[in-house]
Amino acid sequence: MKPSAFTYHAPTSLDDAVRVLAEAGPDGKVLAGGQSLIPMMNMRLAAPAVLVDINRLPGLDTVRVDTGGVRVGALVRHTDLEDDAQAARTVPLLRQGLRLVAHPVIRNRGTTVGSIVHADPSAEMPAVLALLGGSMEVRGPSGTRSVGAADFFTGPLETGMAEGEIAVSAYFPRPAPGSGTAFVEIARRSGDYAMCGVAAVVTLDADLRITAARCCYISVAPVPLVVDMAEAVVGAVPASADLSAAADLAADRIEPEDDIHASADYRAHLARVLTERALAEAAEAALRETAGPGPHTTGIGAMR
Repeated sequence: MKPSAFTYHAPTSLDDAVRVLAEAGPDGKVLAGGQSLIPMMNMRLAAPAVLVDINRLPGLDTVRVDTGGVRVGALVRHTDLEDDAQAARTVPLLRQGLRLVAHPVIRNRGTTVGSIVHADPSAEMPAVLALLGGSMEVRGPSGTRSVGAADFFTGPLETGMAEGEIAVSAYFPRPAPGSGTAFVEIARRSGDYAMCGVAAVVTLDADLRITAARCCYISVAPVPLVVDMAEAVVGAVPASADLSAAADLAADRIEPEDDIHASADYRAHLARVLTERALAEAAEAALRETAGPGPHTTGIGAMR
């Protein structure tokens, strides 16, 4: 199939892009990587009357790393962010999530910010932003504002962006010192959307005891769902942490549904299994971060 007729604009400044999008109103859509929008247009699942291509806008294709985290411009492709060694050292969860996004050919063109704005509850990068407590910078007719991840995702394919606003960048905060992260998922085939996925961050103190732990779930709730695991694991050394209690917390919070790919019961089962796996991997990474490489008396083997 082919898309319905639309008017195409390719502004060369952000102000012009905002103006054109504001004039288009609800009939306007922004084109960056296009890996979600174009297929939807071709299948007539989306039919914007105006398409605003932002690929000619300067300054939106950069990755900026500072001591606090990583800021990703709206035109940064998944593969460029995945290959950025400094970004991966600062926020390892970025690379851990990006390697699971679709296929290399899609990552070569798709943008990380575009994936977040698309707000698919099965997508990895919205979960990364949510778990880290990141934020989105958006520009609209009234100026620029920052929207925290907790307020950004409002429903499946829905965000807190106002009409006429364009996402300029995403900011991913650096995890606290002594933290480790992991992202695990199960899909029917490599590159497919996950039937369930779990991102995790675990933080240890100098005594190698867990001081904080959180998980974020995809494909089992209307939005990326962050669950605080503190009551299940805080105070324990990784080897003695009660991961079954953490899995129980997850089971109480998720909202899986049946679809053609998996039943709700199977997604719930995956959530429990992947919770334990993600926390184990994140704790192991935290041990390496805190105590350095090599064997540890608090070794992670008992957690699996």
